[in-house]
Amino acid sequence: MAKRSKRQLGFATQCVRAGDPVDDQWGSVAPPIYQTSTFASADTRAQWEIIEGKRPGHCYTRYSNPTTRGLEVKVAALEGGEDAVAFASGMAAVSACVLACVKAGDHVVVQRDVYGGTFEVFHRLLPRFGVKVATVNATDLAQVRAAARRGTKLLYVETPANPLLSVVDLAGVAAIGRKVGATTMCDSTFATPANCRPLEFGIDVVLHSATKYLGGHADVMAGVAVATTAFCDRLEDMLRILGGVLDPFAAWLVTRGIKSLGPRVAVHNANAMACAEFLAGHSRVRAVHYPGLPSHPQHELAKRQMRGFGGVLSFEVDGTARATSAVVDRLRMFRVAPSLGAVESLALQPAATTHSKLSPRERKAVGIRDSLVRLACGIESAEDLVDDLRQALGGRRRR
Repeated sequence: MAKRSKRQLGFATQCVRAGDPVDDQWGSVAPPIYQTSTFASADTRAQWEIIEGKRPGHCYTRYSNPTTRGLEVKVAALEGGEDAVAFASGMAAVSACVLACVKAGDHVVVQRDVYGGTFEVFHRLLPRFGVKVATVNATDLAQVRAAARRGTKLLYVETPANPLLSVVDLAGVAAIGRKVGATTMCDSTFATPANCRPLEFGIDVVLHSATKYLGGHADVMAGVAVATTAFCDRLEDMLRILGGVLDPFAAWLVTRGIKSLGPRVAVHNANAMACAEFLAGHSRVRAVHYPGLPSHPQHELAKRQMRGFGGVLSFEVDGTARATSAVVDRLRMFRVAPSLGAVESLALQPAATTHSKLSPRERKAVGIRDSLVRLACGIESAEDLVDDLRQALGGRRRR
């Protein structure tokens, strides 16, 4: 009998196969959906042992569910992590992960240009509970090093960051975290495990808004965190307390979306590069933010750290906020909507949407101008997306 190869399965194969149970009863190719809130046990002792983790099984979907567990195993495999925990949204994952690390009196360091909801967790919520928050430009490791101190509990970064696409040196952040004894956490939603796997650079916890690329079809809300088994055990306790549990059908939708993640992300990457290169040469564009462009300040780092540059870019219109809105409103292929990572292309003005809860002063501090436009490139033909940008910037009205 031929020996089975020990070669690790390829990324696309893991997207399709990892975590999917074998249906011994009916042979279903698609994973079954266990759409139930509760599970019966053989007897009281069996139920207690399941709850205590002394035997395999499920008791109550707020604790665990086979469909959700399959998703967790799949994402952990894609990130190269020991385990994963799924949540009802990306922000549920962020909140639970942060709260699992800190208590009153603790000190944390957070990147300044993070997603608006994450910004609120660190700057609105944590200070109310006595957590001290230091904000840094995480692309400058000297600032991270200066802010982190012995006893700092958490270093939180996002790369590429929303919406200016800054790229953080993950190995550098991880080294600082180890030196001061802090947990390092990275929101890798924009990159996806197809483009970057932060655990490989020493990061402790990887976060995803699975609403975006992992789901991929704008039809589900979900979040996932990948870490060691020990940290995931802490997260599961936090999840049971806070209750931000992912519905089994939503877990099934994300699992289905991940099966095509590899080829989808390849098209997202190519489309974003085509749009970025077009915009970089347009007279009405003041600046383009995309790590795939040589003009990007962290381009060389992105080339070392990423296998692709992602499907999101942003650019600044050479004009007022009103003129910028007019450009967005003339778009036809890019639908005006929040979110990203779906097969459809979307556009928005961050100052009026994702970062509207920030004050003008806070937006200015993180570099978000009223003239900024964020594009989330879908998987349409690149030529059609570029033509749409050309007509919108050219001033012709939407048909």
